[in-house]
Amino acid sequence: MTTHLPAGYRLSTDPARLDADRVHRWLSEDTYWAGGRTVDSHRRAVENSLNFGVYDEASGEQVAYARILTDLATFAWLCDVYVARPARGKGLGTALVEEIRDHLAPYGLRRIMLATRDAHGVYAKAGFAPLANPDVFMVHGENVVSFRADDEG
Repeated sequence: MTTHLPAGYRLSTDPARLDADRVHRWLSEDTYWAGGRTVDSHRRAVENSLNFGVYDEASGEQVAYARILTDLATFAWLCDVYVARPARGKGLGTALVEEIRDHLAPYGLRRIMLATRDAHGVYAKAGFAPLANPDVFMVHGENVVSFRADDEG
């Protein structure tokens, strides 16, 4: 299998390898879409998702994270994509998204969706594009009025 990750990094979907406290801290303290997310909410999200971690091979330290919500048949939602600040600028974000795309390819999903406010270029490199007909999509939830298509999470 071809890897998109730069040399010295390894991808894992093993939930036991995730540094859950670190990921929670990243998301709840350093993102616009998950600011203030509780530990319990984060734990449930991780438990009910397909999780991807990127690890520095030399230290074993987790340096990136993303998760997928999917039925593994027709649809997936990519969310919580995060690269630790010291690891940014090495292509890890694009590589992680490409790895996830390739991991899901055998399932023949009709679509993988995501939302972003500021990382369109990262996702475009992996083949993502704006919705052709955004007016056909709707949302329901507590923050319906404040939810916009560019909100992640």
